Amino acid sequence: MGLADLPKISHSNSKQFILIAGPCAIEGEEMAMRIAEKIKTISDKLSIPYIFKGSFKKANRSRLDSFTGIGDEKALKILEKVGKGFDLPTITDIHQVEDAALASNYVDVLQIPAFLVRQTDLLVAASKTNKFINLKKGQFMSPESMQFAVDKIKSTGNKNIWITDRGTQFGYQDLIVDYRGIPVMKNFAPTILDVTHSLQQPNQANGITGGRPESIETIARAGISTGIDGIFIETHYDPANAKSDGLNMLDIKYLEGLLSRLAGLKKYYEENLRKLD
Repeated sequence: MGLADLPKISHSNSKQFILIAGPCAIEGEEMAMRIAEKIKTISDKLSIPYIFKGSFKKANRSRLDSFTGIGDEKALKILEKVGKGFDLPTITDIHQVEDAALASNYVDVLQIPAFLVRQTDLLVAASKTNKFINLKKGQFMSPESMQFAVDKIKSTGNKNIWITDRGTQFGYQDLIVDYRGIPVMKNFAPTILDVTHSLQQPNQANGITGGRPESIETIARAGISTGIDGIFIETHYDPANAKSDGLNMLDIKYLEGLLSRLAGLKKYYEENLRKLD
């Protein structure tokens, strides 16, 4: 099944890319609702199918004192409220086998983090919920090797699978997007480009991940030109004070302009470049 088959997704007949967007982590109800409302308004205006993203907890922080969440069920109930309040599908990442059953009660899509995409028990537990599954490609993995992660999901009969590229490790403190891998992964499942995480600068000496948000549009434009199925963007009203991944997030005031330009590029691609395929 494709991304457009997800229940509740708007503009499913649109030829636009799917948008997965929201804050890195759920910091509270007011911020989540405010961000969701803003993005839904923009995506409806541009006829872009939209899925709200927010992590209900952060289990892969570098430092012990980093923000990990406001409480699992509290955050999940906020995600549920966003979904019902704006009639949006929602996605959150899970980290442990028991998270799969818990989170599936509140969201429409379960995301497997890049660091955990080879964890067989986690993938199988997620798959057995019969939810849509978004597999983040490990920074340490080749595009070809994602076939085996997809096979783990399919082993339970669940065919609702996507792959998301979020960059490949380049040295100790940088990532690079290898666009050659996108058509490879599209052979296995619909493929999304995580623009903001691809611009992270991990493993900093202070234990806080850096980023290069000024390159968000460059990375996204290149992704659209490869025929990517979706774009993943983390965004916030105040990235400088966000509790997680603020240094690589997009300030939401720039989101409409960015999406408008990407939508125009996607339309051009569909109308012209496809003729050359």
